[in-house]
Amino acid sequence: MKKIIISLFLILVYSQSAFSQFAPSDVSNLSGGLGMTWIDGKPFFAVRFTPEFSISKIGVGLDLNLEFNSDGLRKENFNETSDYLSIIRYVRYGNKREKVFVKLGALDYYTLGHGSIMYAYNNSPSFDNRKIGLNVDLDFDKFGFESIYGSFGEAGIVGMRGYVRPMQYTPMAGVPVLGNLEVGLTVASDFNDNAGKVYGITDTTNNSMAVFGFDLGLPVVTTSMLNLSLYFDVVKFADFGSGSSAGALLELNGLGIVNASVKLERRWNGKEYIPAYFGSFYEIEKFGKANLLKSINSSMDGYFGALNIGVLGTVNLLGSFQKLDDDPNSGILHLTTEIAPSGAPFIARAGYDKVYIRGSEDLFKLDDRSYLFAELGYKPYSFMIVSLVYQWTYTPIRDLDDNVIGFTPQKKIEPRISFIYPL
Repeated sequence: MKKIIISLFLILVYSQSAFSQFAPSDVSNLSGGLGMTWIDGKPFFAVRFTPEFSISKIGVGLDLNLEFNSDGLRKENFNETSDYLSIIRYVRYGNKREKVFVKLGALDYYTLGHGSIMYAYNNSPSFDNRKIGLNVDLDFDKFGFESIYGSFGEAGIVGMRGYVRPMQYTPMAGVPVLGNLEVGLTVASDFNDNAGKVYGITDTTNNSMAVFGFDLGLPVVTTSMLNLSLYFDVVKFADFGSGSSAGALLELNGLGIVNASVKLERRWNGKEYIPAYFGSFYEIEKFGKANLLKSINSSMDGYFGALNIGVLGTVNLLGSFQKLDDDPNSGILHLTTEIAPSGAPFIARAGYDKVYIRGSEDLFKLDDRSYLFAELGYKPYSFMIVSLVYQWTYTPIRDLDDNVIGFTPQKKIEPRISFIYPL
């Protein structure tokens, strides 16, 4: 049972937003596409309109997706009120790590603090179950906070990290390194009734999940080209175990030639503890994830590493890997890449995730522990892409009252014509 549950521990990248981290946030464009898509062997016509508008620090993104066949519109696209509201994918002011950052709508890859509690969280990992949430981050130099509200349509994730730079209140404010010491406290909870359910072990009604954290951060080097920071986090689940981690984050700005970031982290995981519990795949894996916490009856220390590289704004690669010391089958791999040379008539994109890797022969085997997105396209004109898209993704399972009670793998193949016109 433990190994089956661990197979849910996965980072999911929603295919249409997987590469938003590479895109400039201050660029406006009109984009969309049309084509055919095969969902679990059934053909659908597909029409999509995804413009983004940005003026100064204000940005708006739309996302209208229509899939229909001879029986009419695919009901999964518009079976909840939130589906209509989520046509407005997001409205934002500023960007993460700026003094003021506010975003309403789809929340992609949001991290609280150093990520020991929430790392790269995605509130809408499936297009068939999109949510509207809110991020508010404010930095007042001497103190500040980061916050998230996962969904306005249902009980879900609420989290906040408050932090203070105590040396800024003393004569040591101008001292290099120590003057920027940061101390933070985090509280994050999922109030969904499924969040804390431990099936077959405890009462399964009204079980929310709450996590608390304390952290220290020390920016060692802060320049226009190089940033290096060290951190230490301690995390405690309200009804489960605790753990801690220490790490380093290095960021390099190569003047537009090579930009890179490297994160290395050592994790000390106690009983009934999982680091970065609220991750990209959390909204899918929450159905039974508390069982995984309960099943961990010994310390399971491990490590985590992430690398993000961009070369000349043309080739982008993001990868991460995590593993437990004493379990050779505990590897979790995440990869995304994009090759889009300026002026070239082609584009290639791909994203892949795999958990509970059982050896090299299992690494790229698609099953219920996998996610894959791949697109290969030709550009007959600068504003047009003709491409073929393949997805191994997930679709929600609903009960008789149309409530989401789980997810199941779904295959999609789509020839697509896309239009991107910069404004």
